[in-house]
Amino acid sequence: MNLNLPLYSPLSNTGNAVFVGTNGVGTRGIFVMNVGLEQFRAFEASCPNHAPNECSTMELNGQTAVCPCEDFEYSLFTGQQFSRPEDGMRYYDMLEYNTTFNGGVVSVSN
Repeated sequence: MNLNLPLYSPLSNTGNAVFVGTNGVGTRGIFVMNVGLEQFRAFEASCPNHAPNECSTMELNGQTAVCPCEDFEYSLFTGQQFSRPEDGMRYYDMLEYNTTFNGGVVSVSN
């Protein structure tokens, strides 16, 4: 993702995130976030606590990813789920991808 392109220019600022939903990118797309000091994190956009279905693609809400199935919220700084239910079930954090930054371009791989 070239940060000079308008689609990805929000990633030039710390704390900003973008959703990349292009076919072939992740299972349901990815979220990429600038976490500061030329460091970026990328996470799968499919909710880790649901099989892929019509509501499992999470939505970007500032620095948070929200699953519309059950309103689970995840930090895009860490990928961790906020406020895990205390129902005895096991809950998973977001799947993270590898990122590199070189010459104004963020690359994401698994």
